[in-house]
Amino acid sequence: MDRTRDNQPISSTETGSPYQMTDSAINKKSKRSIWIPLLVLITLAACATAGYSYWRMQQQPTTNAKAEPAPPPAPVFFALDTFTVNLGDADRVLYIGVTLRLKDEATRARLNEYLPEVRSRLLLLFSRQNAAELSTEAGKQKLIAAIKETLAAPLVAGQPKQVVTDVLYTAFILR
Repeated sequence: MDRTRDNQPISSTETGSPYQMTDSAINKKSKRSIWIPLLVLITLAACATAGYSYWRMQQQPTTNAKAEPAPPPAPVFFALDTFTVNLGDADRVLYIGVTLRLKDEATRARLNEYLPEVRSRLLLLFSRQNAAELSTEAGKQKLIAAIKETLAAPLVAGQPKQVVTDVLYTAFILR
């Protein structure tokens, strides 16, 4: 009661006991001590969520890249000089130019290395053809299959087979 308000003594009923002030201070501290760990947990959860989201976004482009099919390899072409061949028919000549589409660069290198043998095989094949057959679309397709078969055999014993995926005509004249 030694304190006064407006020069009047304050009773203990107005202020409460001195222990009562300490209890309210403890309640405020306990409320504050609950909020601090709670805020720390919320901050950690937000950081973890952000980190996980960032990680998932970094992983996503690699999965999309794997899902896309790889572009086909660049074609490997091997152009041969034109051939002028007497056909099996009397007085008929075939003037033909072909370009081979090959499986890989190694096959092109092998064919180039053994070019005289490749040309010899094709000359023999072309000379056995018939003009009546070659004048039709089916005959030309049959010749493509025969060229693939002729060049598929190994050029030298012990070498792998040549894989000719397509034969393209660059010149085709029957006389």
